[in-house]
Amino acid sequence: MMEHDNSVSSSDYDARHIEVLEGLTPVRKRPAMYIGDTSTRGLHHLVYEVVDNSIDEALSGFCSKISVTIHNDGSVTVEDDGRGVPVDIHAKYKKPAVEVVMTMLHAGGKFDHKSYKVSGGLHGVGVSVVNALSERLEINVRRNGNIYSQKYERGVPVTGLEVVGESDSTGTTVTFKPDRDVFSTVDFSYDTLSSRLRELAFLNKDLLLTIKDERSGAGHTFQYGNGLISFVEHLNRNRDVLHDRIIHFEKTRDDVYVEIAMQYNSNYIESIFTFVNNVNTYEGGTHLIGYRAAITRTVNDYARKNNLIKSDVEAITGSDAREGLTAVISLHVPEPQFEGQTKMRLGNSEVRGIVESVVNEELGTFLEENPSIAVKIVESCLKAARSREAAKRARELTRRKNALESSTLPGKLADCSSRDPSMCEIYIVEGDSAGGSAKQGRDRKFQAILPLRGKILNVEKANINKILQNNEIRNLITALGTGIADDFDISRARYHRVIIMTDADVDGAHIRSLLLTFFYRYMQELINAGYVYVAQPPLYRVKKGRKEVYVYDDAELARVKDELGGDGIEIQRYKGLGEMNPDQLWDTTMDPSTRVLKKVTLEDVVAADEMFTILMGDRVEPRRAFIQEHADEVENLDV
Repeated sequence: MMEHDNSVSSSDYDARHIEVLEGLTPVRKRPAMYIGDTSTRGLHHLVYEVVDNSIDEALSGFCSKISVTIHNDGSVTVEDDGRGVPVDIHAKYKKPAVEVVMTMLHAGGKFDHKSYKVSGGLHGVGVSVVNALSERLEINVRRNGNIYSQKYERGVPVTGLEVVGESDSTGTTVTFKPDRDVFSTVDFSYDTLSSRLRELAFLNKDLLLTIKDERSGAGHTFQYGNGLISFVEHLNRNRDVLHDRIIHFEKTRDDVYVEIAMQYNSNYIESIFTFVNNVNTYEGGTHLIGYRAAITRTVNDYARKNNLIKSDVEAITGSDAREGLTAVISLHVPEPQFEGQTKMRLGNSEVRGIVESVVNEELGTFLEENPSIAVKIVESCLKAARSREAAKRARELTRRKNALESSTLPGKLADCSSRDPSMCEIYIVEGDSAGGSAKQGRDRKFQAILPLRGKILNVEKANINKILQNNEIRNLITALGTGIADDFDISRARYHRVIIMTDADVDGAHIRSLLLTFFYRYMQELINAGYVYVAQPPLYRVKKGRKEVYVYDDAELARVKDELGGDGIEIQRYKGLGEMNPDQLWDTTMDPSTRVLKKVTLEDVVAADEMFTILMGDRVEPRRAFIQEHADEVENLDV
């Protein structure tokens, strides 16, 4: 484990260090305010909040093991070997400190920076919110040679703090069952929780994290002695790397700890992941701005100093320096300021300069000491620069061509009449047949239709120049109005709902994957803003007599058949959207009052990056292994 300056020892950590900021009353009334939403994302956030407390103990050097168990009854247990939550009586509230922590919002030992120098949970809401949103919760504390226990229901204590045994060890165990009256789903995903624990193990060198799912028997243990180096190795394991040695450095400056690992690969994609106090800041922030500026400056300085750039006017831009770069940036910041719609962007202005100076110094030294790696990196950046210049010329030609035409919008686009982007939506439709039905069935006031001819380019295997030469992608970029890459500006978006509508077959799934890869790699801000959706057309039309039902999956089909019962049931299997007439397409897939849309989110950007690399990248073996592993989970998977 990394060493930290700990201002409070194990023996000094007691009720005096538990500070209360405000009450718990509003949580059950407006749970989404505290955990984001009450669907899958919010459900898993409960586990993260409890784990965060254990991680904070690890950051302070008092915890080496954390385990998560999903039980058969839908409850979850999180256990650690930290100091244990204080159990002595709080001077102000005349209750055991553990009860204060569990029943009052923002109560804990993280606010005075004496119990914890840094805290991952500080941006969050605390374990009291988990308690409030659980139908039952039990906390067991091993401390002072005893095992203390207290039980709660929906945040209210139903027992006092009781001594239930003795223990030679210390630590905290929390078991909770989410309240079905609060959450739309209470089914925990083993894969989602497992991905987060793996991420935390990478970020906290040597920390042992385990997960077990009693429902399926699945389990895994994560522990990485090389920390971020192992993280980058994991991210690049399905890519061809330019240099075997991973660039790694760490330094503390002005109480901000900076650790970075980075490695270039032969792909055209930039994969940079940033964390602050173990929080994934997937919207970036000042630390990412500082890192990007330093990379550009340092690579250019080395290239010019060593005469690798021949022309005085030639230069490596930021996008050139980051093409094919995989990097993980992890910071520990005493007072993080999180901003943005999802509170996942770092706003501390001082951090930019700290990161920039650390990277300038450490990366500059590495390049000087490793000239063979440095030359490969510069050559890769210069290759990206030449491609960028070619792409720029292609864009200029496209602009001139458009200026000569009567309209700058694609001829295939059937636009809507409204000019208010917040009211407008565009359906990206597979093929002219479905496009024709969609154009006839739509509401022309706010719904636009853009048919695609065949499958679009796989951007995972192409540079920006080749991407911009693809007609379908050019039409898509022009219709959306945002530009792409360095020219991207979300404020120019012509539609605030971009809906992918493809057939429910293998080809449709492939086209959907290609489009999602494009949005993820080149227009990720559209996804972060919540603008990208996937339409859910029905698979079947079931009819008996005058009753007609549209069915969206096989499980629902079985239920509908049982409900209708008997003979005379007609079942039509839709092979494609083109089989529906305009009225049917409107009723099932386009009418806002009846349609089903799935919003595309990036709750786990690391997993998304890995998935697109496997399914859309150059290497066949990882794709084959993935298909074999998940063959029983899917009906159709196209590669």
